[in-house]
Amino acid sequence: MKKLTWFILLFALAGASVMAKQKEGKIVIGMTVPGLQFPFFVAMQDDALAYAKDLGVELLTHDSQNQSSIQMAAVENYIARGVDAILISPMTTDSLVPAIEEAVAAGIPVATVDRKANTDKVLIHVGADNVEGGRSAARFIIEKLGNKGSVIELEGTPGSSAALDRKAGFDEVMNASNVKILASQTADFSRSKGQTVMENLIQVYPDFDAVFGANDEMIIGAIEAMKGAGIDPASKVTVGFDATADAFSYIKNGELDVTIDQFPGKQASLALQALVDYLKTGKKPAKSVVYIKPLPVTE
Repeated sequence: MKKLTWFILLFALAGASVMAKQKEGKIVIGMTVPGLQFPFFVAMQDDALAYAKDLGVELLTHDSQNQSSIQMAAVENYIARGVDAILISPMTTDSLVPAIEEAVAAGIPVATVDRKANTDKVLIHVGADNVEGGRSAARFIIEKLGNKGSVIELEGTPGSSAALDRKAGFDEVMNASNVKILASQTADFSRSKGQTVMENLIQVYPDFDAVFGANDEMIIGAIEAMKGAGIDPASKVTVGFDATADAFSYIKNGELDVTIDQFPGKQASLALQALVDYLKTGKKPAKSVVYIKPLPVTE
């Protein structure tokens, strides 16, 4: 009971702090990301905080711990606290729709970043063109293999727009080539699951030529699985996605060929700017969807 009372007190104090800032005329925006166990979202949040400071707004942050229920509660808490706007990267396309629409109905504009939500109520969505990112990864592999051979594909969290779009782009280009997709399985954007899934796939498909991980965490897990099985990662074509610091370390060591950069800081900055402009002027952005073109990078 003491813990619950303490939590309620903390929540009340936080809400009072938000309202005090709003009375002072300072814009307060709540942000929630799927999980800070993913380096990509750490980078996104850090850049968003820095840009919010430049804009002179208060940015509240939240780690959803890769659980839709926790993220739903976070958005509902932001609504109850009366923030001016919400910036969200939803866990999946459908999981946060009720909370997003509840916020908008309460007069709180919502922007989505990186991952999309299945609702037209958001003020703007800013993300990478994940379909094109998947295509870019496929083209890289096809070129490196000379348009022959085979590839293993590791997919992201089922139902997330990033996983769906990257797979769509990758499969589209790969299926039009002479490179065969041996297997395509989810590893939930997780390094540990990427390693486990790859360990199992190596047993079934020992003669693969390339691996595409729909994020850097999964491809790093796959590389570790290869090393554990006595396979030199440098002998395979390996492609990740997100351009994280760890990915560049593996590239430097010659164990990863390339990663796809989707510029998380730019995504968050553009979405924040759109929210702030709307709050100050009442004008909606010229485009409701803005895509940044992902690019393969090695440094």
